[in-house]
Amino acid sequence: MSDPVTMPIRFGSNSGQSVTRRDGVAKVTGRATYAADNHPDGMLYAVFAPATIARGRVTHLDTAAAKAHPGVVEVFTPQNRPPVVGDPDKKPFMFAIPLELLQDDTVRYAMQPIALVIGETLEAATEGARLLNPQYAAETPRTGMDAEAAKPAPSGPFGRPAEVVHGDTAAGLAKAVETLDVTYDTPAQYHNAMEPHAIVAKWDGDRLEIDTPNQAIVLSRAFYAYYLGIPADHILIRSPYLGGGFGSKAVPYSPLVLTIAAARVLDRPLKLVLSRSQMFGPVGHRGATRQRLRIGIDDQAQMTALDHVATAIVDSFDSSFPEPAAGASQGLYAASALRSALMVVHNDIGVPGAMRAPGEASGSAALECAIDEMAEKAGIDPLEFRLKNYADIEPGTGKPYSSKALRECYAKGAQRFGWAGRPLAPRQMVDENGFLTGWGMGTALFGAPMFAAQARAVLRPDGTGLVETAAADMGQGAWTALAQIAADSLGLPLDKVEFRSGSSDLPDGGVAGGSGHTATAGGALHAAGTDAIRRLGELAAADPASPLFGTGNQGFIPRDGRLYAARDESRSEAYADIIARAGGEAIEGKGSASRPPEDAGRYAMYSHGAVFAEVKIDPVLFQMRVTRLVGAFAAGRIINPKLAESQLMGGMIWGISFALHEEARFDKRTGRIMNSDLAGYHIPVNADVRGLEVMTVHEDDPHVNPLGIKGVGEIGVTGTVGAIGNAIWHATGRRIRHFPIRIEDLLAQD
Repeated sequence: MSDPVTMPIRFGSNSGQSVTRRDGVAKVTGRATYAADNHPDGMLYAVFAPATIARGRVTHLDTAAAKAHPGVVEVFTPQNRPPVVGDPDKKPFMFAIPLELLQDDTVRYAMQPIALVIGETLEAATEGARLLNPQYAAETPRTGMDAEAAKPAPSGPFGRPAEVVHGDTAAGLAKAVETLDVTYDTPAQYHNAMEPHAIVAKWDGDRLEIDTPNQAIVLSRAFYAYYLGIPADHILIRSPYLGGGFGSKAVPYSPLVLTIAAARVLDRPLKLVLSRSQMFGPVGHRGATRQRLRIGIDDQAQMTALDHVATAIVDSFDSSFPEPAAGASQGLYAASALRSALMVVHNDIGVPGAMRAPGEASGSAALECAIDEMAEKAGIDPLEFRLKNYADIEPGTGKPYSSKALRECYAKGAQRFGWAGRPLAPRQMVDENGFLTGWGMGTALFGAPMFAAQARAVLRPDGTGLVETAAADMGQGAWTALAQIAADSLGLPLDKVEFRSGSSDLPDGGVAGGSGHTATAGGALHAAGTDAIRRLGELAAADPASPLFGTGNQGFIPRDGRLYAARDESRSEAYADIIARAGGEAIEGKGSASRPPEDAGRYAMYSHGAVFAEVKIDPVLFQMRVTRLVGAFAAGRIINPKLAESQLMGGMIWGISFALHEEARFDKRTGRIMNSDLAGYHIPVNADVRGLEVMTVHEDDPHVNPLGIKGVGEIGVTGTVGAIGNAIWHATGRRIRHFPIRIEDLLAQD
């Protein structure tokens, strides 16, 4: 008898439905256990003392005063630092950064940990850290774009090249009938998830248990193992709930490793939770950029050249993550010649890292505004200009796009917004209250990556299912969307499937980042469920007592807890009955998922979108409000429309933040961030978000992965920033070439 064949899953009974998130009730009622909610017996509290200068050395710490404070247990400094095995100045893995583990008295940036104070209570540890009263030999900090001459970046992040060239841009600019040469600045931005970084560490001999918010639970074990000198499988990381991540919680940072090492010395569980101000330094951020864009067009308004050079501020000691803003120009417009390049300027700051839509957010902000400026010079509508210059083939690779999807996003978004009524010239629209009104647009583009993951699926004797993978839910709804995929793969209703995740002793669910988690972990869950159904079908086809006996060559369709013969659905049997006759043992399936290299080399894989913005501006005070945002997005198969739309809205709100609010401001004298809290570091509140509308455009992409899933977490940011900047120009006739755009910028041009 041939091996039974499992038929393709009929998605729709669970996937494609707007299921309410499974973890929602636990979160809103306080039953969800975040890392800092764990309190093992005998636990102590850790507080790190941050550097209050940005460059120099620590010359004195009053450890005697700190230790004398009631409740202080220990003070760790470079003189008695908790031992680590791995070299903190080396980078053992991709994505790793050098750490500050009290290896010396050097200060490399403000908010760097310079001591760790342990107390019986949080209050004791906090007061002990204050009593250290550090003294310094301070040096003049390097801050801002003018700190030094920009240098070519040795490489880009994620192993990408720092420069990519297709054709001769100098020649393309020389033959253009119209050119544009503009520079845009974007600021440093800092991750400010609702849940700050936290860790609870507990040792048992050479085994370690960690509760910490983490976007790459299994991967991170290897990082910790390197520094601590123990096998990775001796580390258990629990991270069932995360209060946001945005790229900042994928790898270990200095305060977390320090806490674990101190817990081993003290032989007691230890907890550390960063304060809000401590988020501004040691745990990553989006680096500031200065971007020069030069564009040339011919007499048909077709691009003859696009040259995009981004200078990014990086730290002084690692420099591995220049914000890859120039890369935003590589994947979208069909210029005859194209160059993108990265430059760097060193500052005394913490190491930058991935922050929601790294590179694409900052790069598309500048690119989409420059595209509008070029359309203005050409005297044509910005949407028409984009349609003329959209690339059906990825520049320089020959790989085809899913270009029809973007064109539908343009068309449907413009129709819903009412773009056809937009006057070409600026400052032509005034509302009934006398407010200047402007309309702008931006193209949204983000890669559709897929990583590697494993999963396990079990059909229990009672016919219900259990699925497991070490995925991460940062608030995007992974617990729900992944369970929907798993339920469909098992042919079960969602309420008949138990989903386990958030622990490193489960199969590796991959990295929750790059908008690739649903495709990656979901692909593994789908494969595991398919494997379990295959094994179940083998039992039924070989059992003379089964109605499915001998049907293996036909294959099977799993649906609602029953297995149907593919060519004769009158023949079927319940899972529980098949399992019972086979001895009552649960059926286990295993699965993995990754993208075949040949597929990645053959097709251009992106999510697409278009964002349309309306702003209204007081003509006297120049107070700005985004009164409407319409986003149309094509992101492959949508597993849960409610969750996808929520993510897209969140990205668009981040776009508002980027365009009008968010900026870290540095004191040039000290190198410290002056607005390191959510009072001074502005983000949108409910009153700033009005008229937000999201639509998804149907897209079947058979090449991106077997499930046709793309990401939605980051694409909403791209396009939105430029759309708002362009709308402000359309309302006022004034181009502001930096973000965030503020009232004083418009007043200065009045």
